[in-house]
Amino acid sequence: MARKVGPDEQGWCVDVSGEPIVNKGLRNVCVDESKICFIDGSSGRLFYRGYRIEDLAKYSCFEETAYLLIYGKLPTREELNNFSDHLKEERELPDSAIRILKLIQKDTNPIEVLRTVVSFLGTIDPDKHDRSREGRHRKAIRLIAKIPTIIAYTYRIRNELELISPDPTLNHAENFLYMFHGEKPSSSSAKELDLALILYAEHENNASAFAAVVIASTLSDYYSAIVGGIGALRGFLHGYAIVEAMNQFDEIGTPDNVEKWFNEGILTGRRRLIGFGHRVYKTYDPRAKIFRECARKCAKENGGNIRKYYEIAKKLEDIALASKLTEKGIYTNVDYWSGIVFYSLGIPPAFYCTLFAMARVVGWTAHILEYIENNKIIRPRYYYKGEIEKKYIPIDERG
Repeated sequence: MARKVGPDEQGWCVDVSGEPIVNKGLRNVCVDESKICFIDGSSGRLFYRGYRIEDLAKYSCFEETAYLLIYGKLPTREELNNFSDHLKEERELPDSAIRILKLIQKDTNPIEVLRTVVSFLGTIDPDKHDRSREGRHRKAIRLIAKIPTIIAYTYRIRNELELISPDPTLNHAENFLYMFHGEKPSSSSAKELDLALILYAEHENNASAFAAVVIASTLSDYYSAIVGGIGALRGFLHGYAIVEAMNQFDEIGTPDNVEKWFNEGILTGRRRLIGFGHRVYKTYDPRAKIFRECARKCAKENGGNIRKYYEIAKKLEDIALASKLTEKGIYTNVDYWSGIVFYSLGIPPAFYCTLFAMARVVGWTAHILEYIENNKIIRPRYYYKGEIEKKYIPIDERG
């Protein structure tokens, strides 16, 4: 008689035939219920707390979206002003953190610098021993505020430029670009970055969010969980794909070379197409649509290399979407177009993954806060396929 779905005597989850269910990479396994984010992968829809990403991109700002994700509702004007003011108050880094930034070797990847300094900040946070929900909120506000400063200071230190202190008259996106470049940004540049931060703020139970929640589920500290998220984001199959997508466009070189590059590399399997395919979406990523339009505007307004990158990306996408890739559910994802937008803001590709973290820290925080409200340590299993009861042979008797 077939067993029912559920754990067997070893605790492994089995199907109706009694065979263990192995979901490589935990694909489509739900570890909990959540009210934060919904991805409709078949229709290409994305919702933050029930709000369409297209509406948030059009009407919201990063600070408001961050408030929504962390507190579960859109803020009133007073709540938003207070939240924004708290972020502004927490932007500056302590001198000890700046000293650490200056000690790190300049050839260290910026996302690794961010990981290291965030870890250090956890050791000096005034609420480091406060495990209450309110204490976690205070730590989250400090970290969301300080990450842009870490990134900007990293850039300026490695380029031997004077550090630019935060400007409390500027919003989150404006202030970052000001500290990074040393001059106040245009309104269009600030809006482009603000849009990017909204689009990257959250995306359900992705690798970095899961890493952060797994750590938080052990009742570790908030900073350790965020460091885990940053570590996962650094991977080429996750946040670092933005950099790899831009490297791909550089490798192609010119729009005229796109078709040859695709035919000789992608169709033959010699190269992997970066910025296409997703574990959840089986159609066009809705965030990529918004980034694509933003990249088009950037190319039209700025020309030069930005236009060249856009034309390469547009031609490559047209060829890819006309190929058999779409029959396999492989479409453009968010990392394909975002690098062109970041490039138009004057930010070097090595820093793109840090911008991802600058936004996604909000999503990580929201999931940490939600999960630990009804916490259970996350402990999946491996289905063991090795031998047992093997005889131990003393070392001198081994052949």
